[in-house]
Amino acid sequence: MPQLLLLAAAAAVGYFGYRKFLSEAERVSAKVRREEKEQANHATGTLIEDPETGEYRPASDDEVEK
Repeated sequence: MPQLLLLAAAAAVGYFGYRKFLSEAERVSAKVRREEKEQANHATGTLIEDPETGEYRPASDDEVEK
């Protein structure tokens, strides 16, 4: 019985680790695609408008739309 619990725990850790790996890989590839697009357009970054002040500023990675 302890072996079964250990196997189930290892399988759960493997499953959640794999899902985390996939989400991280998707995040990184989206960043690479965005940077390739910026380079093709000769841009130096993505700008986001602040709705309160109306000023534009460079966007951080977590603010850029997918």
